[in-house]
Amino acid sequence: MTTDVRQLITTAALESQSAQEIIAWAVKEFGQGLALASSFGAEDVVLIDLLIQRNPQARIFTLDTGRLNQETYEVMDNIREKYHCTIETYFPEAHRVEQMVREQGFNLFYHSIENRKLCCGIRKVEPLGRALTGLKAWMTGLRRDQVVTRAAVKKVEWDDAHAMYKINPLVDWTWEHVWDYIKAHQVPYNALHDQGYPSIGCEPCTRAVKPGEDFRAGRWWWERPEQKECGLHVKH
Repeated sequence: MTTDVRQLITTAALESQSAQEIIAWAVKEFGQGLALASSFGAEDVVLIDLLIQRNPQARIFTLDTGRLNQETYEVMDNIREKYHCTIETYFPEAHRVEQMVREQGFNLFYHSIENRKLCCGIRKVEPLGRALTGLKAWMTGLRRDQVVTRAAVKKVEWDDAHAMYKINPLVDWTWEHVWDYIKAHQVPYNALHDQGYPSIGCEPCTRAVKPGEDFRAGRWWWERPEQKECGLHVKH
């Protein structure tokens, strides 16, 4: 059986499984070759709680862009204290950030999509590549109803860009489901959620959502919805 055929059979069979079943399969299949990519939003803290129940030594990593909110650092520490876990932190390469800011300015991302993608590439995409080195699979908190660019995401899919499996246990969860879990299990969460931030990224590129706006309206609010990806989850 070819690798492509095996991937299709595996992902199709897992699509009907619950988040807990997907995580159990991934932990058994990949062991310490699996890591959760966490930005410490509501979905990600749910996954941390679920994953550590299955594997107390689970690998968790985050990308510190250098432009995060203080509230994000606070929830990172709260998670570390509650679950006694290590958070592997990856920073952008300093010389690349220095050159970008010197040539384009501190707030270059407001001026064009190209500039914004340059900033995301340096601060997020390149560090992600380092974080995934040596892994067999990575796990994310993507949900299908977050944004139009994620509507077709599968619970388990092959990530061509990184040549590994990508595990998305919460793709069919609703926003209400996420918060029911957080409250029921007393999971620490980012205080910005209580201030109208459903989706949280870098401080200058994130704002609270206004009444009637969609879930991701506060992320890169000056761009069209179909453009609102930083490069971490774009199909190649």
